[in-house]
Amino acid sequence: MEDLATRVHNHNFRMDPYVRSLLDTDFYKILMCFFAWKEFPKTVVTFEVKNRSAKTTKLRDVIAEEDLRAQLDYVRTLRFTESELIWLAGNTFYGQTGIFPGDFIDFLRNLQLPEYELGIGEDGDFALSFTGTWAEVMLWEIYALSILNEARSRAGMAGMSRYELKVLYANATAKLVDKLKRLKEAGVPGIAEFGTRRRHGFLWQDFVLEAMTEELGDNFIGTSNALHAMRRGLPAIGTNAHELPMVIAALTALRAPGNKEHLFRAQYDVLRLWEKTFGGNLLVALPDTFGTTQFLKGVAEEFPEIKAWRGFREDSKDPFEGGEEKIAFWESICVDPRDKLQLFSDGLDVDQMIALHAQFKGRIQEGYGWGTLATNDFRDCDPRGGTELDPISVVCKVRYVTDHVTGKTASAVKLSDNYEKATGDADAVDFYRETFGAEGVKNAHVIV
Repeated sequence: MEDLATRVHNHNFRMDPYVRSLLDTDFYKILMCFFAWKEFPKTVVTFEVKNRSAKTTKLRDVIAEEDLRAQLDYVRTLRFTESELIWLAGNTFYGQTGIFPGDFIDFLRNLQLPEYELGIGEDGDFALSFTGTWAEVMLWEIYALSILNEARSRAGMAGMSRYELKVLYANATAKLVDKLKRLKEAGVPGIAEFGTRRRHGFLWQDFVLEAMTEELGDNFIGTSNALHAMRRGLPAIGTNAHELPMVIAALTALRAPGNKEHLFRAQYDVLRLWEKTFGGNLLVALPDTFGTTQFLKGVAEEFPEIKAWRGFREDSKDPFEGGEEKIAFWESICVDPRDKLQLFSDGLDVDQMIALHAQFKGRIQEGYGWGTLATNDFRDCDPRGGTELDPISVVCKVRYVTDHVTGKTASAVKLSDNYEKATGDADAVDFYRETFGAEGVKNAHVIV
């Protein structure tokens, strides 16, 4: 492990970039980038950062605007390197080789991220957004979140002595190792590291991966971070995210305004398009964008091919309820749940993963995407007793979609299984609620 305390304390660089490679992103972003490039090359989208913790922690209070701009500007100078492109083009992902064709690799080779807009929002915090064609702009999400979280971490450590930093990292290391030993002892399988977007820092994430590899053995299956996967020879993990149905539903709303039937079916159109692009183990559905319960009630009729899909990723529903709901769904369509994946991934930590394993062992194929509380759990580690390094909830979501066919723009909407995670213009959210309903949706505190 690099001496992180010394590196942080001896900060003599003109600028220490928090993101140094365009491959330093979640692998599912690259998969979705290919999908958008192939199917929606002219669609323009806007991503916006939202600090869900702004009531208690404003990023603007701890991060200097000029420093944030410097980090964002640096990312715009980056290009995919030839070695990174060779890895993407020639590697085997999810049992498939050559999933990225040469013309898409050329697109990545020539990619420069679009400009960003940075100002002050109504809540007094940073207002940060990115607009461009979908394939060009979508990669900004992970870079922006990584920068914001590491900048906050650096600000929280700015006044610490070298000794205090050593104690901080010693405490965090002991905490991490204890977590990993408990997971190994409990036999929790299928653990993947999902913590890029809210990591404490790039180097700490790399150490977390080293620790997971050493402690978890075969129960550790890889990382969502493509750069770390390449450098460490780990499987790159990830399939797709909420932005797919959000964008496609918004396009549907623009092309068939007021048509609830077409809007309802948009969530299943996504599956057809994804299956046209990818196959095999990459066929993992994320059902909660507009509510899991309504999705499951309609999917077998609207998209019977779901029977052949690998499984589901659980995000915003209570994972115990969600797991039982998926088992009941598979049984209802005469599919053995033991053959299907259930990837839990929302704010997971050790106690919850152990309890989920106890409940679902042998009943469904378990997977665990362990994110923020793997790569940024510095709670109670600060030797000064502060909370400045505790993780907060910052997201970057699709906000608007512009259709090149109609020339019009619509709000992108995410309803979620948790009312607290809904995003979009109020009138658009209301219309989507009328279309999809709210069965199975609850209020739940958002931790990360």
